Amino acid sequence: MKALIFAAGLGTRLKPLTDTMPKALVPIGGEPMLGKVLGKLIAAGYDDIIINVHHFADQIVRYVEENGSFGVRIRFSDETDILRETGGGIRHAGSLLGADEPVLVHNVDIISNLDLEWFRARHQRGDLSTILVSERKTARYFLFDDDMKLVGWTNVETGEIRSPYGKIDVDQCHKLAFAGIHMLSPEIFGIMADWPEAFPIVDFYLSVCREHTIRGVVYPGLEIHDIGKIADLNLLSATKQQAPGQGSNQSSAITA
Repeated sequence: MKALIFAAGLGTRLKPLTDTMPKALVPIGGEPMLGKVLGKLIAAGYDDIIINVHHFADQIVRYVEENGSFGVRIRFSDETDILRETGGGIRHAGSLLGADEPVLVHNVDIISNLDLEWFRARHQRGDLSTILVSERKTARYFLFDDDMKLVGWTNVETGEIRSPYGKIDVDQCHKLAFAGIHMLSPEIFGIMADWPEAFPIVDFYLSVCREHTIRGVVYPGLEIHDIGKIADLNLLSATKQQAPGQGSNQSSAITA
C-alpha cells in the first residue's frame, strides 16, 4: 500500500529547533516525529512510502537510510528547488505514487490515535478524496452536506465563505476542521495535471468538489496533536510523561 508523508515544510513556528534540523526530525519523547509517523504507517501495512523533502532534505534522507528504510520501500519527492505547498506536493509526487491504487497522505506533524485501516476502509469507490475531519475548534472549517460531501469552506473569524455552489447557508452545513490526513483516489493526479507547480490542497478541493466527491469522515474518539508550535510540542511531551491516573488520560490514547 502506498502513502505520502508531507515533510517538506519549513517549520518556522518550531524555531529555533528548525534552524538546524527539519521539522520532521524534531523529537517527541526522544524519537523524531517522522519516525513515529513511519512506524504507524508501516504497522498498518503501508510498504511503499514517499516522503516529500525541502528544508534540510539531506538530513531526512540520511535518517531514513541510517535506519535501513525501516524495512520497507521509501522514496523521496524532491522539492529542494521550490516548496510546492500541499496541493503542489501531491501533484509533484504523482509520478512516484502511480495510478493503480488509493494513496494515504499524512502530515508529518500529526500525531493521533487514528486507526489507519479503519480510515482506508471509509474511502468509497468513486470518491476522489476522503478527508479526516474533527469537531476541534479553529478559525477555518470545511463545510459538508448531510451526506458528508464537501460543499465549501469558511473562516469564522473573518466571515469569509468559499463554495463552488455560490451562496450557501453555513448554519445548514456540518462545520468540521481538517485533520491533516486524507485518502486519494489515483484519478486525482490527472485532474491536477494542469494546475501550477505550487498550490494549497484546500484550493483544489474547493474547485473540484462540485464535480467530484470529496467526503469527510469523523473517527470516533479521535485524539490528535498538530505539532505546529513549540507549545504544542511541550504539551505533547508533558502528557506523555504524565503518570497514570494523573489528570488527562489523553496520552494513553495517542499513538503514532
